[in-house]
Amino acid sequence: MLAVDFILDTRFDDLPSATIHEAIRCLVDTLGVAVGGSQTQLASIIHNHAARQFCGTDAILWQDGRKASAAGAALANGMTIDALDAHDGMKLTKGHVGCGVFPSLIAVMQAEGIDDPKEFLTSIVIGYEIGTRAGIALHASACDFHTSGAWISLAAAALTARQLKLTKGQTREALGIAEYHGPRSQMMRVIDAPTMLKDGSGWGAMAGVSAAYLAQDGFTGAPAITMEDPELAKYWDDLGQNWYIEQQYIKLYPVCRWAQPAAEGALALIREHDVTADQITSVKVETFHEAKRLASIPTTTEQAQYSLPFSVAAAVVRGTIGVAEVTSDGLNDQQIIGLAKTVEIVEDDAFNDAFPARRFARTHFYLNDGRILSSAATEAQGDPENKVSDQVIWDKFRGLTTPVLGTAWSEQFLTLAQGIADAPSIKPLFELMAQAAQTKELK
Repeated sequence: MLAVDFILDTRFDDLPSATIHEAIRCLVDTLGVAVGGSQTQLASIIHNHAARQFCGTDAILWQDGRKASAAGAALANGMTIDALDAHDGMKLTKGHVGCGVFPSLIAVMQAEGIDDPKEFLTSIVIGYEIGTRAGIALHASACDFHTSGAWISLAAAALTARQLKLTKGQTREALGIAEYHGPRSQMMRVIDAPTMLKDGSGWGAMAGVSAAYLAQDGFTGAPAITMEDPELAKYWDDLGQNWYIEQQYIKLYPVCRWAQPAAEGALALIREHDVTADQITSVKVETFHEAKRLASIPTTTEQAQYSLPFSVAAAVVRGTIGVAEVTSDGLNDQQIIGLAKTVEIVEDDAFNDAFPARRFARTHFYLNDGRILSSAATEAQGDPENKVSDQVIWDKFRGLTTPVLGTAWSEQFLTLAQGIADAPSIKPLFELMAQAAQTKELK
C-alpha cells in the first residue's frame, strides 16, 4: 500500500527545502493559535475533562502544565487550537489538518520519549499529506459534508503508527480503525447552530492516536476505504511528489474562512473611501452558498467565529478582527452588534461555481448620504497562490501569544521554532507549550 510505505519510510532528506520551511511556518502559526485559544472557556472545560477522564503522565496539556494520556492530550490540545478559528486550512478539504497534526504528534512524541527535531519536521509533513488527501477523498466519496476530525483521525493514526514503529500491517489496521471511529460529524449543522463542538478536530486527533495504540495491541480495523478504494487511488498516487503542505492557506483573522472575503471587502472599502461605521446605514454581501449559511447574530465566542455579519461589522467598527472582537469585548460592543443586524447576505451563482477552489465575496455599503460603495470580487488574504510572508506569520504569532505569555516567551519560542531543523533537541519547544498563561480566561 503506497500510503503506508510513505508514512513509515519517508525520511527528512527526502523532503524539499521549501516543504521543510512550510512545516516551520505551519508550526509557528498553529501553536500561536493554540496559545490564543487557551484563554477561551472551551479550552478550560476540555483541559479539565482530559485531566479527569484521560488520566496519565504521558503528555502535557498546553498552557496548563497538567498531564494526561497521549490520547487525552491530543483531544484537549486539539480542541484548544480549534477554539480559536485562526489556524491554517486547505481549500479542497473545505477544512483543516494542522489543528490535529500538531497535538497528536507532540503528545505521542512526549509519551514515547522521542527527541528528534528532524523526525518532528518529517512527521509534520507526513501528517499534512495524509490528512489533506483523506479529506479530499472523503468529499469525493461521501454524501455529507463532514467536519475536519474525520480526516484528522487518519493523519493522527499515521503519525502515531510511525512514532510507535508499527509494522506495515499494523499501520494499515490503525488507519482502518481511525477511519471507522473518526468523527464523521455534520459540518453544516455547526455552521447553522454554532457551539463548542466546532470542527471535530480534537476528537479526530484522540481517535487517531487511540487507533494506533489499539493496532499495536493487535486490534484490527482495516481497510480504510478512503485510502484503499481503487476509485479514490488518484488522490494518493502523487504522495511524495505533490506536497499539499505547501497548498494550505493562512488565516489572518479568528473567524471562519468563508466569512473572511466579505470582511476583506469591507476593509478595502474603508481604506479606499475613508468611511466610518457611523456613515453606514446597512451592508449587503454577495457570496457563495456556504458563506450565506454563516448568518447568525452571535451571543457567544463560538457563534461569533461562524458569523459573517458579525465578522464584517467587527472589521468595520474596529478596523480588524482579533481575539478581543470574538470574545466578550466585541460581543458586548453594541455598535458592532447593531451594524451586524443590518447585513444582508445573498448568493451569487458565479461565486457558487468557483467554490471550493476559490471563495469570493462582494461587499456593498449603503451610506446615510445616499451613496452605495461596492468592493471588487474579493478573496481572503493568505491563500497559497498568494502566500503571506514569513514576517506576517511571525507577527501574527506575537499578536496571539504576547498578551497570554509575554514577550520573552514569544521571542524564545520563535527563535527555537525557526532553528528547529538544526536543533539538538525538541524538548525545549515542547516544554514552552506547558507554561501556564499569565492572563485570565476569556469568555
